[in-house]
Amino acid sequence: MMTKSICVYCGSRDGNDPRYTALAETLGAGIAKRGWRLVYGAGDVGLMGRVARAVQTGGGDTFGVIPTHLMSLEVGKRDLTSFVVTETMHERKKVMFMNADAVIVLPGGAGTLDEFFEVLTWRQLGLHSKPIVLLDAGEFWAPLQALLSHVVESGFADSSLLSYVKAASNPEAALSFIAD
Repeated sequence: MMTKSICVYCGSRDGNDPRYTALAETLGAGIAKRGWRLVYGAGDVGLMGRVARAVQTGGGDTFGVIPTHLMSLEVGKRDLTSFVVTETMHERKKVMFMNADAVIVLPGGAGTLDEFFEVLTWRQLGLHSKPIVLLDAGEFWAPLQALLSHVVESGFADSSLLSYVKAASNPEAALSFIAD
């Protein structure tokens, strides 16, 4: 049986709510507990670093991908199982996605949203069928879910768009969506 690889998109900052850091750490522990591999942006800061350290603490494998220009800003985490340095952000996103079986999105900023919308668009275009899960904390993703509904209601996307994204209120639920 193949080991699942879970791509996690999340902030390079912790955010201002301790629930975000708890989500990241609990998700990382859950990935390791299942014997799955983390695929992520290779940073050692913010939620990214927390997820990776939790996976490592749990004995799990980590696959990090970082572009050269972010090595110092995101503090490239070199003690990963696999550490890949790319030239561009586009290469980073492609390598991360191609090495994953599913995507979980934690709270984050513009970069996290960029990653989410890219894989959602690829799914809408039929380029993949990998699960995409928004992992929520205190309704963080509620405005995004409302926006997606608004896009469908306004006639800019088929209602199937909404079925491509699952929402989970805790890491166990997010991981369960992927295990099925």
